[in-house]
Amino acid sequence: MNKLLFEKLDIAYEEMVVIRRHLHMHPELSFKEEKTAQYIHDFYVDLGVDVRSGVGGNGVVARVKGARPGKTVALRADFDALPIQDEKDVPYKSTVPGVMHACGHDGHTAALLHLAKAIHELREDLAGEYVFIHQHAEEFAPGGAISMIEDGCLDGVDVIFGTHLWSLIPYKTIEYLTGPVMAAADRFEITIQGAGGHGAAPHQTKDAIVIGAQLVMNLQQLVSRRVDPIESAVLSVGSFVADNAFNVIADSAKLGGTVRTFNPDVRDMMEREMARVVKGTALANDCEIRFDYFRGYPAVVNHKEETEFLKDIAESVPGVEHVVESKPQMGGEDFAYYLEKVPGTFFFTGAQPAETYPHHHPKFDFEEQAMLLAAKTLGAAALGYQAE
Repeated sequence: MNKLLFEKLDIAYEEMVVIRRHLHMHPELSFKEEKTAQYIHDFYVDLGVDVRSGVGGNGVVARVKGARPGKTVALRADFDALPIQDEKDVPYKSTVPGVMHACGHDGHTAALLHLAKAIHELREDLAGEYVFIHQHAEEFAPGGAISMIEDGCLDGVDVIFGTHLWSLIPYKTIEYLTGPVMAAADRFEITIQGAGGHGAAPHQTKDAIVIGAQLVMNLQQLVSRRVDPIESAVLSVGSFVADNAFNVIADSAKLGGTVRTFNPDVRDMMEREMARVVKGTALANDCEIRFDYFRGYPAVVNHKEETEFLKDIAESVPGVEHVVESKPQMGGEDFAYYLEKVPGTFFFTGAQPAETYPHHHPKFDFEEQAMLLAAKTLGAAALGYQAE
């Protein structure tokens, strides 16, 4: 059956590219993906597949039942874009100013659509049920996964598989990992209210820039001096804004950044210790500082049995030359919510192009043939799981 599936996907590859490039030219931001969702919905309607739109917002869920009883396998792809100006010189460059697919979600969608089509065409020879989850808003917390789950996208599901096309991993490579594979991704904002004044009279002020600089340095010590070296954490201040004339001492300043962790206890400790440092800095400088901490996605934690199963499946997929254990990544992914509800695994499909740029870069692109390997690996996992 895998052979028939792979043959159908090979035939569909050119159309897969057409869909990917159409989506790349017409990107939509998180929670605003109305036309993309309609495009996905219409694809399934044209196939005659049972499909539901508006799942948890802009999500789309299609279901294909085999002719025989079996397990229910879910496969997920995301479809939102990013607020980035596309700087590639390609025919399929984004037509929407300031918005582009800079993370491969257009490729995820194209691959899953044609995998669904192939499985639909083979349904009379298949057992079980196949759930195709097209998720909106992966890029912006609270994300689309949690609302889609609340709206029933995982009802009756026994296992879930997902993949991410990865531009920094060589093409024809599948990377897997048991346990934590992507980090919890949190965000913070710190607002300092000092007392501004003339640059020539600093003694009459409470300099928000100096206070902010103290905070940046003090916060950097949390990972090195408060986190167990065996554990992992990242604290990055990505924004420091205090715009004034050259001879004015800042009245206020605002800092923003992110915290990444794998261990829930470390996550709790980082939030608690950051609040303590902020409070102490405010006391030391006799000023007001507001600290807001926003919890994002939890860590993506792959299940052992399903990950080992996926590894074995990937080694049998034609075109895949290397199946290797990956290192944990500090990037975040709301696929984590699915794995909190049902067993499954999230893996990376190598998609490194000739000219390589990282994800979320204005010139990001990927090797389009990797979509075919992603679809084949997901498909083989879905069919193979029926025999488990």
